[in-house]
Amino acid sequence: MVDSTQIKEHAEVIGADGVHVGTVDHVEGDRIKLTKKDSGEGSHRGHHHYIPLGLVAEIEGGTVRLSANADVAVTFEEESDHRPM
Repeated sequence: MVDSTQIKEHAEVIGADGVHVGTVDHVEGDRIKLTKKDSGEGSHRGHHHYIPLGLVAEIEGGTVRLSANADVAVTFEEESDHRPM
């Protein structure tokens, strides 16, 4: 697992394929909270989304690179108001 203290606010999150997934708001526990501006369309609009830290492959030059391609990584996203207890 990567050192989550290296993940900085406003860092770009990209998939293993180099495609933009989101922008870091901050790290909460074992998840990266993405900014609302990257929340998507429709019912997803205006919600924070989270990416599990377990998907982070590396942090390089202020960019968070995931181990999954962007289209797969977004399937792991959780919305802030749907967090399991």
